[in-house]
Amino acid sequence: MAQKKQRFISPHVAEYPPGHWSNCLRVGDMIWLSGFTARANDLKEIQYPDDAYNQAKVIFGKIKHCLEAASASMADVVNMTIFVTHMADNQAIWRARKEFFTGDFPCSTLVQVAGLANPEIRLEIQVQAYAGSGQA
Repeated sequence: MAQKKQRFISPHVAEYPPGHWSNCLRVGDMIWLSGFTARANDLKEIQYPDDAYNQAKVIFGKIKHCLEAASASMADVVNMTIFVTHMADNQAIWRARKEFFTGDFPCSTLVQVAGLANPEIRLEIQVQAYAGSGQA
């Protein structure tokens, strides 16, 4: 039996107008989140320019809010792809990640890219979650 695709919106995370993309989609127990950056909710300002640690904290906060809107939690994240413009930022990102995850950390891929949507953006994080994991 096919399961319906549902879009979830968090009041704490800016959502681009329809026709661009969705921040959070759920099909059954699987949840996909678009890549998030430290763009402020005004969709213009970049929070913490040139500070990967604080940008990562902002992004993980957005991920947490979107998962909660879809009745899931950070413990349900199973896979994460992190795009960085400076590979040296990986330690700062891991430090922030430890503030949001415990136990078995998600599978993760770190990719260095030439640039992101704005030169002040140091990283972008995309995740997938399985809400049927039974995690709290």
